[in-house]
Amino acid sequence: MSAEYDDELLLDFTEDDDEGTEWLTTFADLSMLLLVFFVLLYSMSTLDNKKFSETFSSVTMALQGKMNKISTSRITREEAGVLLDQAMMRRQIIESQRKVFAEVKTLQTKKGVEGLVSANFEDGVITLRVPGDVMFPSGQVELSPKGAQLVAELKDFFIKHKDQNIKILGYTDNVRPSGNGRFKDNWEVSAMRAVNVLRELLKMGLESTRLTATGLAYLNPLYPNTSAEYRAKNRRVEFVLEKRVSGD
Repeated sequence: MSAEYDDELLLDFTEDDDEGTEWLTTFADLSMLLLVFFVLLYSMSTLDNKKFSETFSSVTMALQGKMNKISTSRITREEAGVLLDQAMMRRQIIESQRKVFAEVKTLQTKKGVEGLVSANFEDGVITLRVPGDVMFPSGQVELSPKGAQLVAELKDFFIKHKDQNIKILGYTDNVRPSGNGRFKDNWEVSAMRAVNVLRELLKMGLESTRLTATGLAYLNPLYPNTSAEYRAKNRRVEFVLEKRVSGD
């Protein structure tokens, strides 16, 4: 009887002891978290150039495109500051261009422009797109009266926004000019159309330093050149607007 009583006491004591030490696990976890927290605070109290460079480089290794070149070199705090400034400037440019694009929407409702000019905004670049058949007679490179009128309507918008550089891009479909015509190929047609639009804007008072003209022929089609309708959509003139960042 005494032995059984002693065994019960021992069992009860062991169970009580186990229950009484359960708090140690939670306390140990809490202590470890606090230790990690204070180690992190200490590590951030002073900036080590080497560690900063290695950390920054490891992050950029995960990025693509333009950051690949950066990821292969050591990054100092000064360089990181420059990159941050550039990123902030890029963000400001995009926000500024977004406001200009909002005005494009108003321009599209203007008499003489409505239904003729489509617009696109991407990565801070505004593209105004006009059907080539509206701007030029079929197979010709001289502006039609309607085309000249449309350019005049756009001119007011371009003059208002003097901080915009304007790339004039001429496009054709993939059908070669007639062998009996004056033009050798679509490159010549698209280039002359873009140049003539540029000349028209120059006559209207736009600064030459803001304008460029490029003929891209059948490159970058909007639609496959598989039907007359699609080929007509691919014949176009684009005005690509980019904000000037180095003064007027």
